[in-house]
Amino acid sequence: MIPLPQPRTDGPVSVERALKQRRSVRDFSAAALSLDEIGQLLWSAQGVTHPEGLRTAPSAGALYPLELTVVVGNVTGLSAGVYRYDPAGHVLTPLAAGDRRADLARAAFGQSWMQKAPALIAFGAVEARITRKYGQRGNLYVHIEVGHAAQNVFLQAEALGLGAAVVGAFDDAAVAAVLQMPKEEKPLYLMPVGKPYSP
Repeated sequence: MIPLPQPRTDGPVSVERALKQRRSVRDFSAAALSLDEIGQLLWSAQGVTHPEGLRTAPSAGALYPLELTVVVGNVTGLSAGVYRYDPAGHVLTPLAAGDRRADLARAAFGQSWMQKAPALIAFGAVEARITRKYGQRGNLYVHIEVGHAAQNVFLQAEALGLGAAVVGAFDDAAVAAVLQMPKEEKPLYLMPVGKPYSP
């Protein structure tokens, strides 16, 4: 496991300013992200913020069906590869070595711009965690929850001077294979992140 730097809980950019400035970014510079930035982005999506395990994004019944995987291409202090985020320990677990950004872009119907991002955060869900309590209504709650978590990443990226975009068009089976998702997990959303390109 790879420990991530402790997340910051205060910063120089207000929520209001981040909301005003947030835009989808699909053109990234070649600059690397830092391990601190990756840790902060992952924490913003699903970080633990309470001794009872409550997280940065709300979840119906606090059942937390979401899982985060990060595809790393250019992050200082982190080898290219696929990693799973563990919110409880704020650590990464390596799943696969090597740069898989191009594979993920192909799985997203050839959206080649994605592979220019130094990292891509993938949101998946184990729906059974929530449908056990809420039945089929739980499937709706999963999609509501991923929206909350993705918006947190958008705002955190803005506060860090980074850019992000969301991708929902992809081949589910191909994405799951790239991310080495277990059979019970379903991919929902991809978020390329990095420093915006400035000519």
